[in-house]
Amino acid sequence: MNFEYPEGATPIDPDEAQGLLLSHISRRSDLDRWEHENILDALKWLERRRAPDILNESFIRELHKRMFGTVWRWAGTYRRSDKNIGKSWMQIPVAVKNLCEDTKLWIESKDESADDIGIRFHHRLVCIHPFVNGNGRHARLMTDLLLDSMKEPRFTWGGDNLSDTGETRRRYIEALREADKGKFGPLREFVRS
Repeated sequence: MNFEYPEGATPIDPDEAQGLLLSHISRRSDLDRWEHENILDALKWLERRRAPDILNESFIRELHKRMFGTVWRWAGTYRRSDKNIGKSWMQIPVAVKNLCEDTKLWIESKDESADDIGIRFHHRLVCIHPFVNGNGRHARLMTDLLLDSMKEPRFTWGGDNLSDTGETRRRYIEALREADKGKFGPLREFVRS
């Protein structure tokens, strides 16, 4: 596998590429199609569940496995190597647990709007970058599920496919980078555009 990655995507290293379950895939477009099909299956799985408790490590890993488990052997397993972004791989379990606990406190305190909680949750999950691949798609779906649990409308995420290279993805990556600096305005604007 020698894929071109869109801006902001984390390349898969050769050892991790060995986890590809579909040996016939040789182009990025084929990988994208199979991952998309797997994500559709995950959405069907979610529809059959009754209001799951999402703010725990077990659900976070299970959702990733459901989203990517027919494509990648390591789906649902925290990464075991450092990447160009994200926490050290050794810090991931604690960082995810802390995010879940913090988010529960944000919701209970009612000091922030649901949108602000969703934005903070999404940004932190992306920054942790718990998995080898699929972190953005996973974090967006987790955030939408969080908003569902608060009985709030899901984000629109720029109204476009963020997996494709293009203006919408560029705006999303830019907004995340601004949030890295503590400036959440661009991300707040983006998620509802």
